[in-house]
Amino acid sequence: MEILGGPLFGVAGAGESHGPGITTIVFGTPAGTKISRAEIQGFLDRRRPGGNKHGTPRNEKDRVLLTAGIFDDADHAGVLSGPEISTGHNGAQSDPTSTYEVGYATGEPIAALVLSTSSKSRHYEQFSGDTGEVRPGHTDLVKHHKSQGFVDYRGGGRSSYRSTITDVIGGSIARIFLRDQFGTLFLSSITQVGELKSDKRLSDLFMTKNIDQKDVAAAEAQIQQAEIPSIDVEFAAEAAELIKQTRIKGDSIGAVVEVIGINVPALIGQPLYNSLKTKLMGSLGGLHAARACEVGAGADVARRLGSQNNDPIRTDGYQSNNHGGMLGGITTGLPLVARVSFKPTSTITHDQKSVRKNLEEIDFELKKGRHDPCVGVRAGVTLESRMAIEVMNAVLWQQSGRVNSDSFKLF
Repeated sequence: MEILGGPLFGVAGAGESHGPGITTIVFGTPAGTKISRAEIQGFLDRRRPGGNKHGTPRNEKDRVLLTAGIFDDADHAGVLSGPEISTGHNGAQSDPTSTYEVGYATGEPIAALVLSTSSKSRHYEQFSGDTGEVRPGHTDLVKHHKSQGFVDYRGGGRSSYRSTITDVIGGSIARIFLRDQFGTLFLSSITQVGELKSDKRLSDLFMTKNIDQKDVAAAEAQIQQAEIPSIDVEFAAEAAELIKQTRIKGDSIGAVVEVIGINVPALIGQPLYNSLKTKLMGSLGGLHAARACEVGAGADVARRLGSQNNDPIRTDGYQSNNHGGMLGGITTGLPLVARVSFKPTSTITHDQKSVRKNLEEIDFELKKGRHDPCVGVRAGVTLESRMAIEVMNAVLWQQSGRVNSDSFKLF
């Protein structure tokens, strides 16, 4: 069973790139958390294909429908004012059913559905069957044999980046709770595309605890207005042109995305096997196309002395943040800082050496398809979501160790 996060707050999903839709179940949302479909939709809009001209040309609206887990006894009409859905066959429609728009979490699983409306399955006919061709860098070969040939290969099936809709929905709910309880916010910024590197980092701008939410909102607005999502506007323009030229050449290019958690509560996380560092590096580094994940000063620490790397401490807290907001897998109250390196998108139009699924050697040439020339362009909101899910789980885990007997009385 695959669950993101857990054991106290977790997210499960189902659905393939070219299937009817993506289904999401979110477990462990504390009862009374106010949930807004519109707010979740805002995060999905950042992730959706077609949302940035430097991403995939596939254009999905990705309209989220909430179908379980929220209620408002004071406003039955309001909670059921979400988009209507209906079923039908051969053009005949059944009576539409309302979905949830805004309400309060009941503490039971929250369910969501996002339909797919822009799939073009005919683009993937060259990958069909035992003699189907294998795209270098993709999961075509291993998943075909793992499933004994029963895998959905269209668009990568379950391995598609489309499955991260679940991450963003679950992360959105975690973000709502953490923001309302602690003022916790999450940001991401592309810091490198190919050999081109940014001169600015979010971790340089946000170095302290108790950061003003207005400053975070201003930075977020600047990032979203840039040519690609980056706090460095000049770098974003250059990187966008590099991505454009790479696409024209039929190739793809790698990227590094920095993600930070701001106003993260201190003292959450376990000390060893379930440390927040373990969970976070696994979650962020396990995202599609990710090939490296570093925390705090990251790989630079290998070149330092301890006297250079240790963060000085005074009565008001840590004076620098080489530790990236965690020591021993437990948060210090400073911003969580991580950077994730993404490989170039595997789908390119260059001729390549490959095989068919029966291992017959071929010269591979992509016939049709739509893809992101740089995965990092749309990865930020998913990294933020995964960080939020792991922080949320750690918060609930910490709270589970503080038992109040008054909470166990009925009469």
